[in-house]
Amino acid sequence: MPKVNPFLEKATDIEKAYESWQKLALQPYDPKKTSPFTKVRIILMNGTEFEANWYSHQFSRHCPDNDLRREIALIRRREQQQQKKISSLKPIEETVLQHTMGYEQLAVELTAILAQRVDDSNVKMALEFALLEDFDHVFRFANLLEMDEGIKGETLLGGYTEIMPGRPTIAEHRYPADEMKKHIRSKQADLFTKLTTHIITAAEQQTMNFYMNQANFYPTELGRKLYAEIAMIEEQHVSQYGSLLDVNCSWLEGLLMHEYTECYLYYSCYEDESDKEIKALWKQLYLEECGHLQKVAQLLEKYEGKSWEGLFPDGAEFPKLLKFGENKAYVRKVLEETGNYTAKLESYEKVANMPKDAPFFTYNKAVNKPVESVASHAVIQKHIDKFGQDYRYEEKENPIQELRDRTKDNTTFAR
Repeated sequence: MPKVNPFLEKATDIEKAYESWQKLALQPYDPKKTSPFTKVRIILMNGTEFEANWYSHQFSRHCPDNDLRREIALIRRREQQQQKKISSLKPIEETVLQHTMGYEQLAVELTAILAQRVDDSNVKMALEFALLEDFDHVFRFANLLEMDEGIKGETLLGGYTEIMPGRPTIAEHRYPADEMKKHIRSKQADLFTKLTTHIITAAEQQTMNFYMNQANFYPTELGRKLYAEIAMIEEQHVSQYGSLLDVNCSWLEGLLMHEYTECYLYYSCYEDESDKEIKALWKQLYLEECGHLQKVAQLLEKYEGKSWEGLFPDGAEFPKLLKFGENKAYVRKVLEETGNYTAKLESYEKVANMPKDAPFFTYNKAVNKPVESVASHAVIQKHIDKFGQDYRYEEKENPIQELRDRTKDNTTFAR
């Protein structure tokens, strides 16, 4: 791959990028023909745009300089248009539950890709830990999907992602303090580590927001409860991943990294995309983000006297691009090695080694009482009652022996 530096691209001017309502409404993709990875890229970039907007709003609310706030507002308005444009790609005939399968596939595959590449051991552990939980969410939603819509999950996931229990969702409910991890330090961290923390925080936040807003619109009581429960786990993931971000950056430095992350992701999507029309969209938005990035670099120089080069001591050329593909063997390996772990302050520990008075046990028992009422368990039990066994799509048996029984949902493993 030739070296690409978004600071040096011939970018689109912000003032020339604003579009009419008509141009913001794109032709939705065909849910039956579109690649699952095209769908996850759309979800990823929707979430990345939301994170950029949300960060920009928070920046503005903490900034006393109205001239600077006006500059940020110019960027934010186009970021909002970009988000609306991407969001319009979702077809109306794709149900919320079908779309949810794409969200969880993104969570699994993106996390697996980043975990395999990142060098920072603290970030890698956080990724692998949450990976098993999103993997289990695929399993829970897939069982609901077959019961409520008669659709087999693998048809939506293209067979790229296995469907079987991970760390059971009932075991994922943890004491809030245990989500806080050690933050990275940008001066010591390599560029891909910095990108990883921004990418995964944005992606998980998008999932959290989607579930928070969709839970009460689901047509069945069990479905509503399942969305609400898993939304709580996504909040835990956002707390964990957000705690990895460098807290020593200034607001403008953080905004610059947000824009750089968008540039990296849009260019990755462009290079990886199979749909010609959507590929062209990624290229358009990439050049626009380069304009945003270059504008923020000017603001950083003007208001803080810092050059963008100083924040990229090893160069600002993109590291190896993000490319979606199959990660089944890796997910199985992580599940086999760490499926029975939980979080313990900044670290992780086997549940069997946790002290009996650990806050994890107290909190987990409190929110999961009685077990029969826990939606993530009830949805599997209901499927078993209806079909005789749970729904799975697996190439071989689960690597965890306790999770192999398809006629009984395990509610004690990792608890």
